[in-house]
Amino acid sequence: MPDNASARGVLIAIEGIDGAGKTTQVKKLHQALMHAGEAAVRSKEPTTGQWGSILRKSAIEGRLSLEDELQTFIKDRTEHVAQLIKPNLDAGAVVILDRYFYSTIAYQGARGADVAMVSFEMNKLFPQPDAVFILDVEPVIGIHRIAHDRGEEPNHFEDRSSLGAARAIFNQMNGDNIHRIDGVLPIRTVHEQIMELFINGPLKAKRCAKAYGCHDPFHCSYRWSGTCEWWSLRAKLSTTEPVTVPD
Repeated sequence: MPDNASARGVLIAIEGIDGAGKTTQVKKLHQALMHAGEAAVRSKEPTTGQWGSILRKSAIEGRLSLEDELQTFIKDRTEHVAQLIKPNLDAGAVVILDRYFYSTIAYQGARGADVAMVSFEMNKLFPQPDAVFILDVEPVIGIHRIAHDRGEEPNHFEDRSSLGAARAIFNQMNGDNIHRIDGVLPIRTVHEQIMELFINGPLKAKRCAKAYGCHDPFHCSYRWSGTCEWWSLRAKLSTTEPVTVPD
């Protein structure tokens, strides 16, 4: 098992177009971990900091130019990593993000930015998540949820054409850490799928007592002796009822 806190930190990003259900799933994963006694922190992008506030204002009043928007996202994320993400990962916590740099790739790509170039820059500049859960829904569903479930007027990032282009880019993303989930499924089902992938993926990699990983936990001496943190936490999380949180 890693013996320093930094190596134990887990970074999770929940992604998808607006109205996909990201915020609900971030809250559910965070509360499940807290109920199991695990150190967990949740955050979102854009942040409420100086740069994130500019981006949030632009969603209402009108988007920045493509280059200014991209640079403002980079400044906001740089501050976010330095002030919240990295310190909590270094402390060994699970950090759960409602959007991360995959949204920058998708949404700025949808405006015409070079997707490959933006992806290269994001991966170069910022920590890669241990797992990314992309919740996939049709734009019409996302817009319906924004307008009817949340009672909000879709903003400048949320028109149907932009969401369709962003969704197409999200659906082209791939990697060992990327998991695509049908966001139309019931909230509880989506939560259960995320929990299963999280427990047997990044949590297992970071908390398993064997440095080389565990392929047979049922015949593991660490498990039988009660010294495997992953197995203990797995049991707590697997028996935790999903917490009811606002959508």
